[in-house]
Amino acid sequence: MAIVRGHDEYLEAQLATLPHLPAVERLTPRVIRILGGNPSKYHLQGTNTYLLGTGRERLLIDTGQGIPIWIETLSGVLTRENAIVTQALLTHWHLDHVTGSRDLRRLSPSTKYYKNSPDEGQEDIHDGQVFSVEGATIRALHTPGHAFDHMCFLFQEEDAIFTGDNVLGHGTTVFSDLGAYMESLQRMLDQDMTGVAYPGHGALVENARGKIVEYIRHRMRREEQIVKVLEEERNSGKDSGLTALDIVSVIYTSVGPELRLAAAKGAVQVLEKLETEGKVGRKDCEGRRTWFLSNQPSL
Repeated sequence: MAIVRGHDEYLEAQLATLPHLPAVERLTPRVIRILGGNPSKYHLQGTNTYLLGTGRERLLIDTGQGIPIWIETLSGVLTRENAIVTQALLTHWHLDHVTGSRDLRRLSPSTKYYKNSPDEGQEDIHDGQVFSVEGATIRALHTPGHAFDHMCFLFQEEDAIFTGDNVLGHGTTVFSDLGAYMESLQRMLDQDMTGVAYPGHGALVENARGKIVEYIRHRMRREEQIVKVLEEERNSGKDSGLTALDIVSVIYTSVGPELRLAAAKGAVQVLEKLETEGKVGRKDCEGRRTWFLSNQPSL
């Protein structure tokens, strides 16, 4: 419980500092953001959903968590725009991005749904697939790591990117597979877009490329810190290895024990990535897992 409590306190503090976002905001002539009505320490100001296009037929990215205010708000926007949703693209399977599809089906029975690794009632999204309506052309980019099925969408008309949960408007994100996530960030960067990032949560990111670089550097610094601690352990002549908590206790000297426990979970993901790359090894003994630097060249 200490892990959850410490991390929750951190997230609650972050939530209190976030800027206000209106429930509906036209961000550009081609993009309207509609919040999912689910603000929380986990979802920031709420899940962002985006209505794209300039004609009657529109494209929707993500469908929120199924909070009633979202479908009511979307319905009002569509009425004012004299528009309909013909295609709904889902960035990934997490419930706060897909559950509102049930309400949208009632509002708009003809809408087609697309998701990588589709569920019933959805069609597949494959890497490079193009979706278009008047005023908006979107190309899908498979970017796993946050989730196995995660997709970003490149926006041709604005040279911008819809980042889903791979890049957020505030702070950093979580991931299920750090190695895949880092590869995906690099792939996003390789698209060389010059416009903004439309994140799955939080405010518009004015410099998409700069933010992605910032995310990559942040994760690389964490790897470098962990390797340095293991190098110092090896150079001290000890060979017992260090637990993830030992490592974060060295790195995070200015935070309390609860947050260190939460940070240890993240350190394990880094260590597992480094193990896959052959840079660290591990030993399991009587329920205690320790990590040590391998004989491979360090970072």
